[in-house]
Amino acid sequence: MKTAYVNGKLLDGTEEMQVQEGLAILTEGEKIVDILPEKEVPAGCEKVDLGGKYIMPGLINMHVHLAGSGKPQKKQRDNEKLVQKLMATSLSRAVAYSVVKGFAKEELFSGVTTIRTVGGLGDFDSRLRDEILEGKCEGPRILAANQGISVPGGHMAGSVAVAAANVEEALAQVKAAEEQKVDLIKLMITGGVLDAKEKGVPGELKMPPEMVKAVCDKAHAEGYQVAAHVESPEGVRVALENGVDSIEHGAKLDEHMIQLFKERGAYLCTTISPALPYALFDRSLTNATEVEQYNGKVVFEGIIECSKQALANGIDVVLGNDVGCPWITQYDFWRELYYFHKYVGVSNAFALHTATGKAAKVAGIGDITGTLEKGKCADMIVTKGNPLEDIRALGKVEMVVARGNRIENPKVKVRKQVKAELDKFLV
Repeated sequence: MKTAYVNGKLLDGTEEMQVQEGLAILTEGEKIVDILPEKEVPAGCEKVDLGGKYIMPGLINMHVHLAGSGKPQKKQRDNEKLVQKLMATSLSRAVAYSVVKGFAKEELFSGVTTIRTVGGLGDFDSRLRDEILEGKCEGPRILAANQGISVPGGHMAGSVAVAAANVEEALAQVKAAEEQKVDLIKLMITGGVLDAKEKGVPGELKMPPEMVKAVCDKAHAEGYQVAAHVESPEGVRVALENGVDSIEHGAKLDEHMIQLFKERGAYLCTTISPALPYALFDRSLTNATEVEQYNGKVVFEGIIECSKQALANGIDVVLGNDVGCPWITQYDFWRELYYFHKYVGVSNAFALHTATGKAAKVAGIGDITGTLEKGKCADMIVTKGNPLEDIRALGKVEMVVARGNRIENPKVKVRKQVKAELDKFLV
């Protein structure tokens, strides 16, 4: 049976989107089969009355670590030791996988119908991707990288990334990822805020350029894009010079880097969310050292400046919230759109387009999802408020439709402390 979504205000996800009224979205199975005037809805359809609410494409979170809860930390934990414990036995792995499944469901219930994972536990992300597609559990569409590739002592080495000591080991990990049927490859090229030992030097280059190039060459030969964790100008340069397709996070650009972006057709995945607590929270909340807070501000400002420079130079930008970092939950991706609007200075419409139509196009799935069009997947969300007027309307999703499956009044468990502190920056 076909389903007609009627009496809604349609936002189609394109860059020029405006509110459209009087139209019905007709779905059958997973697909949108037509968008037509309400008076032309064929007889026999199930009608879903949206009550004048706003319907738009589901959001696309382009930078996710499904293993993380976002729970605030009283002290920095040893992620490598924790992951070793989680993956030590069949029982602990099963428990960890169940937790990851729950986090994916949180993404979906908060209005995110597609995620791109960029570092996870073992092969969990690709396994879950397949289970969701087979209808065995609820969750968003997943573009999975599984474990990233780092270096000994590098970013996330031993936790959600494998530590490759040389080029041969890095290429072996590409082969392992290929056998797991991943959708992309992830590199950890620089360190981050927590790796830096001195003020002003976050994002220290960790991965040698020859390793970056070897991985990119191999990945491209096998048909994969390569995403790279980068939090310094040097890291951006090394990544782009050696073939990386997307810069995750970013840093201030110079003319050479801008030209490299354009020559490579590379894009930027902006992640303001994880930097904000380290940069702007009182240290009594984050338990960050003075050095970590200082470097957090460097990264925060670098990411924002990088986004502005990219947009000014016609470089594609998409959004991810680096979920799993402290204070960044699986259900709060909408905040990243708000920060993009607030700190980068884009319109609400452009922020929404960036997290829907633009993200889908850049991720290579623009023919499947991202906009409300005939022939595309029925990935949709409904809000009471108009996000073009106030992006915060996305924080209260009243319906999710994922590949045609409707979830009414989806609920997620909100961390009260996280909400209270982050809400202070919604002004």
